[in-house]
Amino acid sequence: MANSNEKKSFKRAFNDAARSIFKRPAKIVATAALGLTLGMGSLAADVSAQTAQTVQPPAAVSIVLPPTDLPPPIAERPPQNVEVVLETVEVKGQLDDGTTYNYWTFGGKVPGPLVRVREGDTVHVTLKNAASSMMMHNIDFHAVTGPGGGAGATEAMPGKSGDFTFKALHPGIYVYHCATPPVAWHIAKGMYGMILVEPKEGLKPVDREFYVMQGEIYTAEAQGTRGAVNDDYQKLMNETPEYYVFNGAVGALVKDAPLKAKVGETIRIYFGDAGPNKTSSFHIIGETFDKVYELGSLTSPPLTDVQTITVPPGGATMVELKLEVPGKFMLVDHALSRAGRGLLGVLEVEGPENTEVFKAAPPTKPPSMKH
Repeated sequence: MANSNEKKSFKRAFNDAARSIFKRPAKIVATAALGLTLGMGSLAADVSAQTAQTVQPPAAVSIVLPPTDLPPPIAERPPQNVEVVLETVEVKGQLDDGTTYNYWTFGGKVPGPLVRVREGDTVHVTLKNAASSMMMHNIDFHAVTGPGGGAGATEAMPGKSGDFTFKALHPGIYVYHCATPPVAWHIAKGMYGMILVEPKEGLKPVDREFYVMQGEIYTAEAQGTRGAVNDDYQKLMNETPEYYVFNGAVGALVKDAPLKAKVGETIRIYFGDAGPNKTSSFHIIGETFDKVYELGSLTSPPLTDVQTITVPPGGATMVELKLEVPGKFMLVDHALSRAGRGLLGVLEVEGPENTEVFKAAPPTKPPSMKH
């Protein structure tokens, strides 16, 4: 953890920067903020053409965490000590076809890794801030009983680290996120994930599990703009995102990593809403959730036979459903205008038709035209 003088100096530089930066044109906000956070003084907007020609920006990478990338269920065991190591990484990523964005992440992906522990475990968390970072970062676990969810203990400047230990007291599915001010900005840039605290008896087995999170991105440029896009702090404060995304990018769960399963299987989805501002109305078109563990509670009786589940910013849920028929089923937020801003996913189900459950009528031929 950074010492007291380092943190005060760093925060003072950031606050001075923020007061002046966010009054500037939106397109230079992010660049100026990063430069000033390092104590570099005011950043001139007119960077020389010569510098632009000689400095090659890093290539954009995929920041999408596949929905199948999560730890397996925990086998029956007594409580134990668990080590969790996370690294904050700032990376140029692919937001949309032809569009790049500077993400701040846990582990280079959005969302960050799903942390999986058992009720009663003692968890030691180490947060490392990559030396290449330009911002201070930390982490707030909503599953932690303790000041700031661990945020103060993990404050780390670039190249530094922080750590703390907590006991997993409450089973459930919880969000974690960076809590460095402005907190909403760090979350919107991709710094979020979830922690699953399994109950002592574990979870009932299912055929497949998936990990999905919804987020918002606030850019100065209009949605669909090609090239590099920049942050717009005023849009963030006004709660008017240009993009809504599942797992960090437009089309992430459509073309990059759709959910895949088979007829007859029971699947479980861990779903979280990172926000930072908007509530999600999570729905799968053509399916009904057999069980919904509302607000991420695993000790309350589940809701059954649910069409759409409301998940607030910083909240989560666990849903289960048995797949009866094949086809492609769309994951949406039922505030459906958001689909047009990138918020779509696909569940691809393979297997034999089940005409007792669903049978499409054969197409009708148009009437013939006799002369």
